[in-house]
Amino acid sequence: MLFKKSIAYFLIILCINNAQAQYYLRGEIKDEKNKPLPHAKIFVHGEKRIYYSESNTGSFGIDEKRLYDSLTISLEGYETQTIRVKTDAWLVVKLKATDDANSKRQPKLISITKDQNRDAFRSLAAGDETYFQLIENDCIDAKNFPNTGFSLNVNKASYSNVRRFINMQNEVPTDAIRTEELINYFNLGYHKPGGDSLFSVYSQLSSCPWNAQNKLLYVNVSAKKIDLENVPPGNFVFLIDVSGSMDMPNRLPMLKAAFQLFVKNLRPIDTVSIVTYGGYVQIWLQPTSGENQKKILESIEALEAYGDTPGESAIRVAYQLAKKTFIKGGNNRVILATDGDFNVGETSEKALDEIISKQRLSGVYLTCLGVGMGNLKDSKLQTLAKNGNGNYAYLDDIQEAERVLVKELTQTFYAVADDAFMNVNFNSSLVKTYRLIGFDNKKEALADNKNLLEGGEIGSGSNVLAIFEIVPTDSLIKINKEKSNQHLAEMELRYSINSAHTNHSLRYIAQSNYLSFDSIDNPLKFATAITMFSLKLKQSKYFPYKSWGSIKKLALASLDEPNLLQKGFITLIDKAAKIYGNKRKKKND
Repeated sequence: MLFKKSIAYFLIILCINNAQAQYYLRGEIKDEKNKPLPHAKIFVHGEKRIYYSESNTGSFGIDEKRLYDSLTISLEGYETQTIRVKTDAWLVVKLKATDDANSKRQPKLISITKDQNRDAFRSLAAGDETYFQLIENDCIDAKNFPNTGFSLNVNKASYSNVRRFINMQNEVPTDAIRTEELINYFNLGYHKPGGDSLFSVYSQLSSCPWNAQNKLLYVNVSAKKIDLENVPPGNFVFLIDVSGSMDMPNRLPMLKAAFQLFVKNLRPIDTVSIVTYGGYVQIWLQPTSGENQKKILESIEALEAYGDTPGESAIRVAYQLAKKTFIKGGNNRVILATDGDFNVGETSEKALDEIISKQRLSGVYLTCLGVGMGNLKDSKLQTLAKNGNGNYAYLDDIQEAERVLVKELTQTFYAVADDAFMNVNFNSSLVKTYRLIGFDNKKEALADNKNLLEGGEIGSGSNVLAIFEIVPTDSLIKINKEKSNQHLAEMELRYSINSAHTNHSLRYIAQSNYLSFDSIDNPLKFATAITMFSLKLKQSKYFPYKSWGSIKKLALASLDEPNLLQKGFITLIDKAAKIYGNKRKKKND
């Protein structure tokens, strides 16, 4: 009897030990030629977690609680495998290349002009950072091509990124300078829409400070401000990059501080979830009410950086979570915070474009927050924001993070319209040629009649200012002298609301309402100073030599004294003058 009890006791202990046992599944992933395959995605069914093979050896090691489990292994260009494994044994998995992948390995042309909307359309600058190449908009003959258009959005990343380079006493990569983002960083010349109107549009014609023969046409679009008491409930999914590249003071630690500022303004009707990716993807915080701020803040504080960067998989998980907790009529948004350095899974702009374009149909918006230096993937974040029906901001310091996530919260996260763009039809009897300043990356799409102009997201209380440099006809010069008005251009603002398929439009007639430059409003003068600053930094062929001093003089004359951002711009001019002035002096020496 005693013997039987001992056996039963032994079996119980054995079962308990097995239940608590830890196994270590190890192995490597190779191709058919026995070469290691890095960054292969490994989905562990029992754990419901994603891991990746090592970047150099293709090997992996995974802690397991089960003696047996199932894995699904996938890698772009290879056939996906699902296998049953014993977790205490060494595993070798060989993936077979797809036919399509084999064809991709064949030699390709080293140059082609047919499709410039490709990954080759990027430039490398400032170490390992990437930016889209920008080709400045040309001067267009208004008689032959009177119609043009531009996308409206609230992206402001370029200004803070330019500021980062100049504050570090470095020259700014030309392709990092997007003039329209520098101008609209300051929300200049906001005009509150009247009545129930969603937008107000106005224009002003004036002289051009850098070319006395030409005129400037300012086109200003202002969006209605949401009543803060009626702001819809928010369903926010923080998608935070915690990979090894984020382990620097101006990356993950700054993001943690930024998100904590944001969380302190949440309401009980708001919901926050957190998805992290670094080594593997996981739901760090399940959907939590804004009422439980302490829990959310503690979750953010516990974040640490490690591992590779499986951004593509993380994006899919974040969207799935956002759709699961979708609030009808609410603000459903994924907020991606990263340096953009995806090195696992789909990594190209084109592939990410396709993924996000499919997800945007769900009604979930995407906001991208870029951080870091040396490996900032500006081109990827721009692509994600554009195709995610959202916006993109670069955080160069904690003050910028507070501006984006707290002070300008509604502009950043609450859209009043989607797919917004402006069509402009010039009167060729008054305008010889015109040139849209900035919006340069849109030129190729406009020139290709197979492409449609893609609109942007407009946030609550946002202001978008566009500037055209025009060459007037003799008729316009005569009208200006006589101070009479004629139709200079017909404009149509097109947009949709809440990602609906119904298009709305607002028509506006721009008059030849000429005022001398000294007579126009200060916000327009200040915008002109920013434009000159940008064109000088870019060394634009359309901008003749003007001294940094003349730009500063114009900015000071139109400065809104209490505005700290505008004062900061004055300081930036001085710093740029020293950087670029010293360069010219060295060349002369």
